[in-house]
Amino acid sequence: MSEPLLTVDHLGKRFGGIVATDDLSLSVAPGELHAVIGPNGAGKTTLIAQLSGQLTPDTGRIHFAGSDITTLPMYRRSALGLARSFQITSLFLDLSVLDNVALAVQAHAGHSFRFWRDARSEPELRDPARAALTRAGLRDRAELPASLLSHGEHRQLELAMALAGSPRMLLLDEPMAGLGPEESARMVEMLRALKGELTILLVEHDMEAVFALADRITVLVYGSAIASGNPAEIRANAAVREAYLGEAEATHV
Repeated sequence: MSEPLLTVDHLGKRFGGIVATDDLSLSVAPGELHAVIGPNGAGKTTLIAQLSGQLTPDTGRIHFAGSDITTLPMYRRSALGLARSFQITSLFLDLSVLDNVALAVQAHAGHSFRFWRDARSEPELRDPARAALTRAGLRDRAELPASLLSHGEHRQLELAMALAGSPRMLLLDEPMAGLGPEESARMVEMLRALKGELTILLVEHDMEAVFALADRITVLVYGSAIASGNPAEIRANAAVREAYLGEAEATHV
């Protein structure tokens, strides 16, 4: 069995008297889609923030691709191949869809935004941007202003921007948030297409999507992992049903 791409060892994070992450350990294998679920306030987004470098843990270590990244800044983690999408989209709405992704390519390459106007014609930025848009299902929307996209397409655009740097692993925070049934189904199909090609850690409330996609699932409650296993094991776990899924819900996911 291959070594984990991501390992979290005894991670801890407090905000005053609130324990957001409590002695949390987990691992993600190369090519795996690992979902993290739990009720509101379980510490899921705090975990993603620590993995991406937005927050520094108080205790514990994070290893990615064989390197200790616990204290590395976000840009250093990005350079190692770790990319994050956010729960709330942050896009340049006055620029085209293609320009948004080309900016992400440029940022990953470390180029200055001061030269953006000239860089719009550079194939080393445009070509990978178009490839990322194709993977995210937005190839035909490339020249539109980002402001004209639907909410679901904004989520697809954010995914394309995360893919623009050719990451080894994606950290996805609620990619289905606010999506309708058709948009959610389209996102699930895109993530399914990326499975195996990329390693993915997915934080998501949509249980139907989670159980359709995940190879393994970790369940957080009050910052602690109460269970981790494949979807069948999580469905059958009595502690998970009691703490989160609910008996009725667990029989339908």
